[in-house]
Amino acid sequence: MEKFKVMQIKLVAPEAIKGRVVLPSSKSISNRALVINSLAGVEQLPENVSDCDDTRVMMGWLKERPEVVDIGAAGTAMRFSSALLAVTEGTRVITGTERMKQRPIGVLVDALRRLGAGVEYVEKEGFPPLRITGNPEMEGGEVRLRGDVSSQYISALLMIGPVMKRGLRLVLTDRVVSRPYIDMTLAIMREYGARAAWTTQGSEEAIEVEAVPYGVRQYKVESDWSAASYWYEMVALAENEDAEVVLPGLFAESLQGDSRGAKVFEQLGVKTEHRGTEVVLRKGGACVKRLEQDFLEMPDLAQTVVVTCCLMGVPFHLTGLQSLKIKETDRMEALKVELGKLGYALEDRNDCELLWDGKVSAAASEEVAIATYEDHRMAMAFAPVALRRGTIRICDPEVVSKSYPKYWEDLKQVGFEITEV
Repeated sequence: MEKFKVMQIKLVAPEAIKGRVVLPSSKSISNRALVINSLAGVEQLPENVSDCDDTRVMMGWLKERPEVVDIGAAGTAMRFSSALLAVTEGTRVITGTERMKQRPIGVLVDALRRLGAGVEYVEKEGFPPLRITGNPEMEGGEVRLRGDVSSQYISALLMIGPVMKRGLRLVLTDRVVSRPYIDMTLAIMREYGARAAWTTQGSEEAIEVEAVPYGVRQYKVESDWSAASYWYEMVALAENEDAEVVLPGLFAESLQGDSRGAKVFEQLGVKTEHRGTEVVLRKGGACVKRLEQDFLEMPDLAQTVVVTCCLMGVPFHLTGLQSLKIKETDRMEALKVELGKLGYALEDRNDCELLWDGKVSAAASEEVAIATYEDHRMAMAFAPVALRRGTIRICDPEVVSKSYPKYWEDLKQVGFEITEV
């Protein structure tokens, strides 16, 4: 498939799901390691770095150092690169796609300014593109953020903490969301020699980052638990009772918060066996009659679980979804629209909850085409629908290159027929 040429593909499901699949390495870990690697002055790239769009964008500008940094649709790269540019000598503009220019970044800009960074809005206040004049001698100090903002803002600030004169004290007010992603950042920082830890200040939590420079080291990136979720979905939806998928490169003691998706899918009848540095997924155990789950600390799994539950006929009430509104698309609305095409009417509440009562309307046509909204996770979460409907069409399939470039090839490997439409 030539990128940006194929507008739609049709998937026909195999009769059974069995196979061994090599997942992409973790995009989340890769991008953090690239930022810290740069700040540590390490010339060699981390080992097993991801081959996805987001990571290639990061590697590209770090190598070329252009005056205009175009990160495309990569939200992680936008947040992390903005912070890195703030402590990197020179003046550069960072920009992205039209959708990226609609994604708010004011929280991060305000924090960077309070720490001594020179950041200006080029177009609309509160949104990219940004003009950043880097200050390698940035003062640092204390900054306060709401704990319920995107963890990427928090991680971006934490990673530049060791190179600031006074280090960083990041006070987080209110409930902290996506804590596993923050813990992942801190763990990778420590691997490079940083001194950073959680502390408490009365009823508030804070993270202290000392002004201790990163050291040089070689870092290896593990495989992506977020990508594994689509294979959990396929085992759950497979019609054969002996469905099995082996996924090498996944660790039981993972830095990735999405590894807890194994516990969610256990409730949907999928067992996980850890064998060294690989996992084996099999059908097994009872499926819950209704799923109640908080996704505050694993929001990237929400689309996968929502689609799985609908196709399995499992009613649900999912909470902690507030960050879905500001992802590559408004994922809550996108789920409602696309599942509506398949006969499932979802209800949303308070911009942070999704519910489904288990009712399905009259069967939709077999030729349903799922819009993907420039969102890789929409494409990957809906592709396994073919296992229950026989076939499904996916629009703009190239979006998977953002995090899992070989997704369609891996589906063919386990027996899916995929044709261009």
